[in-house]
Amino acid sequence: MEVKDLNYYMSLHYKIELIPEKDGSWGAVVPALPGCVGGGDTIAEALEMLEDAKSGWFASRLKHDDPIPEPTFADVIV
Repeated sequence: MEVKDLNYYMSLHYKIELIPEKDGSWGAVVPALPGCVGGGDTIAEALEMLEDAKSGWFASRLKHDDPIPEPTFADVIV
Protein backbone atom coordinates (compact mmCIF):
# COMPACT_ATOMS: atom_id res chain seq x y z
CA MET A 1 0.00 0.00 0.00
CA GLU A 2 1.39 3.37 -1.02
CA VAL A 3 1.90 5.97 1.70
CA LYS A 4 -0.05 9.10 0.89
CA ASP A 5 2.28 11.68 2.38
CA LEU A 6 3.39 15.12 1.19
CA ASN A 7 5.76 13.63 -1.39
CA TYR A 8 2.97 11.49 -2.80
CA TYR A 9 0.61 14.41 -3.29
CA MET A 10 3.34 16.71 -4.66
CA SER A 11 4.10 14.08 -7.32
CA LEU A 12 0.53 14.07 -8.67
CA HIS A 13 -0.35 16.08 -11.77
CA TYR A 14 -3.15 18.51 -11.08
CA LYS A 15 -4.69 20.81 -13.67
CA ILE A 16 -3.26 24.33 -13.38
CA GLU A 17 -4.92 27.47 -14.70
CA LEU A 18 -2.79 30.51 -15.53
CA ILE A 19 -4.49 33.89 -15.32
CA PRO A 20 -2.99 37.00 -16.91
CA GLU A 21 -3.52 40.07 -14.74
CA LYS A 22 -4.11 43.61 -16.01
CA ASP A 23 -0.77 44.79 -14.60
CA GLY A 24 1.15 42.19 -16.63
CA SER A 25 1.66 39.76 -13.76
CA TRP A 26 0.30 36.21 -13.63
CA GLY A 27 -1.89 34.22 -11.29
CA ALA A 28 -1.87 30.44 -11.07
CA VAL A 29 -4.52 28.24 -9.45
CA VAL A 30 -5.26 24.56 -8.97
CA PRO A 31 -9.04 24.30 -9.40
CA ALA A 32 -9.20 20.95 -7.57
CA LEU A 33 -7.55 22.46 -4.48
CA PRO A 34 -9.74 25.32 -3.22
CA GLY A 35 -7.70 28.33 -2.14
CA CYS A 36 -4.45 27.00 -3.60
CA VAL A 37 -3.10 29.97 -5.55
CA GLY A 38 0.19 31.51 -6.56
CA GLY A 39 1.21 34.62 -8.42
CA GLY A 40 4.19 36.42 -9.84
CA ASP A 41 5.57 38.84 -12.37
CA THR A 42 6.21 36.01 -14.84
CA ILE A 43 4.59 32.66 -15.59
CA ALA A 44 7.65 30.89 -14.18
CA GLU A 45 7.44 32.89 -10.95
CA ALA A 46 3.70 32.23 -10.63
CA LEU A 47 4.26 28.48 -11.10
CA GLU A 48 7.08 28.49 -8.55
CA MET A 49 4.86 30.27 -6.02
CA LEU A 50 2.07 27.80 -6.80
CA GLU A 51 4.38 24.88 -5.96
CA ASP A 52 5.04 26.48 -2.57
CA ALA A 53 1.30 27.02 -2.09
CA LYS A 54 0.55 23.38 -2.99
CA SER A 55 3.11 22.14 -0.48
CA GLY A 56 1.57 24.25 2.28
CA TRP A 57 -1.97 23.31 1.24
CA PHE A 58 -1.19 19.59 1.32
CA ALA A 59 0.78 19.84 4.60
CA SER A 60 -2.11 21.59 6.31
CA ARG A 61 -4.65 19.06 5.09
CA LEU A 62 -2.44 16.15 6.14
CA LYS A 63 -1.82 17.68 9.57
CA HIS A 64 -5.55 18.07 10.20
CA ASP A 65 -6.44 14.75 8.56
CA ASP A 66 -8.65 16.59 6.05
CA PRO A 67 -9.51 14.93 2.74
CA ILE A 68 -7.31 15.71 -0.25
CA PRO A 69 -8.84 15.29 -3.70
CA GLU A 70 -6.68 13.49 -6.23
CA PRO A 71 -6.58 14.49 -9.89
CA THR A 72 -9.17 12.91 -12.13
CA PHE A 73 -8.75 11.80 -15.69
CA ALA A 74 -10.21 15.14 -16.79
CA ASP A 75 -7.31 16.92 -15.03
CA VAL A 76 -4.69 15.18 -17.15
CA ILE A 77 -3.89 16.88 -20.44
CA VAL A 78 -2.19 14.66 -22.98
